[in-house]
Formats: sequence, C-alpha cells, structure tokens
Amino acid sequence: MPLTDLDRKLLNELLAGHGGSWKQFVDRFSGLIMQVIRQTASAHSLRLTADDAEDLCADTFSELLQNDMAALRSFRGRCSFATYLAVITRRIVVRRLTEHRFMKALGHVKAHQAAVDFASSDAPASRQVEYRDQVEKLLMSLPQDAGQLLRMIYLEGLSYAEAAVRLGLSLNSVGPMLSRARVAAAVTQRG
Repeated sequence: MPLTDLDRKLLNELLAGHGGSWKQFVDRFSGLIMQVIRQTASAHSLRLTADDAEDLCADTFSELLQNDMAALRSFRGRCSFATYLAVITRRIVVRRLTEHRFMKALGHVKAHQAAVDFASSDAPASRQVEYRDQVEKLLMSLPQDAGQLLRMIYLEGLSYAEAAVRLGLSLNSVGPMLSRARVAAAVTQRG
C-alpha cells in the first residue's frame, strides 16, 4: 500500500515544523505504536504493564524526534507509512527489551529497586529529607512543565492520565514529554 495523501501531508507538515503537526502525528499513530509494542512484547513472551507500554511508546516518539527527525526524513515512500513506523517501533522495542534484560542480568534493575526501596520509608527521616531536597533541587533546574510532570509521576504517584488532566495536556503527549524530561534531568544531573 503506497503512502496515503493524508500521511504525506502530515509528514510534510511535521518535517517543515508546522505548529500542531507533532500533536496530530502523535494522535494519528500512537494507537499503531502501542499495538506494535504489545505484539512485540507478546512475541518475546513478556508481559508489560500499562506504564511500561506507555514508556516504550514515549521512547519510540522520542527516538523519532532525534537528530532532527532523521528516521522520519529517511522515509522514501516505498511502503505505507504505517508499515515503516511499525518496523521502526519494533526495532526500538526489541532494543529496549534487550537492554532491560541485560541490565537485569547484571543486577542493575535490582540495585535500582534497592535504592528506591532505601529512599522509601525504611530510610531514616533525615536521609529522606536529604533525598527529597536533592530531588527538588534537580526538578527546579528543569523547565517548569518538565519539572511539574516528573514531580506528578514520580513523587506524587499520579498516572499518565491524571497528570495529563492536571497539566491540561492530551494523554498522548504525556509519554513523549516525560521522556524528554527524563533526558533533561539526566543531563542536568551530570552537569
């Protein structure tokens, strides 16, 4: 199936940087990407939580934005755009799942969880305050919307849907925004 006129128009507007085109792109293709994520996980005999699937979807959208949307600019129209996105998504998901398995095999996943558990109620109150202060300092160094989103998801424990309502965003934009916020936080923390 060749590239549809609607997809061609949307892709051209997105690559030209027209306002609102990214939101339309996410709205149009997030269902397809989520379906590919679920199918890929199932093919690898993995069960994903809804949050895991949303994180993988956000990672996919984030990778599509990298290098001035190089992956989207590489589309040549030899197949349907949906097929092209499905292949890209499958590759990203397989890579992420492989990375996760590798990290788990090395014990990093358990070590990370141990650090999270330690920072929870078992840690002395003074240490919890210290951790909270470090996190707040990091969040304040980020753009306001990124800091708010990270705070809502990770500190307040809100779901993506609840955070979207509070911030006045579409649900589909929360995952990509969260992915960009995590990258910004990591860069800020290293610097």
